[in-house]
Amino acid sequence: MFETILFFVLLAVFVVIVGAASIRIVSPYEKGVIERLGRYRRTAEPGLTLIVPFLDKLRKVDMREQVVDVPPQEVITKDNVVVTVDAIVFYEATDPVKLVYNVANFFDAATKLAQTNLRNVVGEMELDHALTSRETINTKLREVLDDATDKWGTRIVRVEIKRIDPPVDVTQAMHRQMKAEREKRANILEAEGMRQSKILEAEGVRQSTILKAEGDAEAVRRVAEAEKFRLQTEAQGQSEAITRVYRAILDAEPDDKLIALQYLESLKSVADGRATKIFLPYEATGILASLGGIGDLLKDAQSPSNAVA
Repeated sequence: MFETILFFVLLAVFVVIVGAASIRIVSPYEKGVIERLGRYRRTAEPGLTLIVPFLDKLRKVDMREQVVDVPPQEVITKDNVVVTVDAIVFYEATDPVKLVYNVANFFDAATKLAQTNLRNVVGEMELDHALTSRETINTKLREVLDDATDKWGTRIVRVEIKRIDPPVDVTQAMHRQMKAEREKRANILEAEGMRQSKILEAEGVRQSTILKAEGDAEAVRRVAEAEKFRLQTEAQGQSEAITRVYRAILDAEPDDKLIALQYLESLKSVADGRATKIFLPYEATGILASLGGIGDLLKDAQSPSNAVA
């Protein structure tokens, strides 16, 4: 009886051990490659997977994106300059079966492949082009590595160049070249600024001269218009005054005696002792002859220093 109980206990323990050994759990970011007696049987998806203990073997493959750090290496560029290049390769598994059976050590294989192709890609470029074309290098290297690693069941996601270091003497020469280029640009900008300043100053003088000339011309024009208006106003006033005098004389209906008296008043004003000669209108002789006492008036009006013609 004791032997029977012991047998069932040992059988239960064996069943538990076998059951535990037959249960495998695959994480969500993994896939499992199941082999039976050394031969591929199937691919296990994430979750609970059952295998035959002692006959089946489960190999888990990480399907997440991985990183391969390419060690720094010296590369000779097209213009024979030795530069140190360092890169990083990002990849992810696409077929766990190929990744397990087609390559023994994917990390080492990807590293060596990246180093070789990095030499080829950078070696086809000159130094200046390589320093300013990192995106081009990344794209070319990714395409080459992606084609080469396709049979390994992986996909190259991207390649990033960490650094491209030229030799020290080349770096110093580049620094001097950049400094000279900056000084050249600064001198050009300074000369351009002075030239623009002179142009603006000359333009300002020109505009000032034009505005001054226009102002002087406008002032002359306005003065001429004001003088013209004054002369017109004065002439119009004199015309109106003469017209009024003429109308007043016409309205008064003057006779010969009134005209003679006016001539005498005019002669009195002329013969005030300042003039040396007195001119009488020819028409006035007839009027003077008709007045009997005109001679006496003229004698009183004359002085020793005056003469009448």
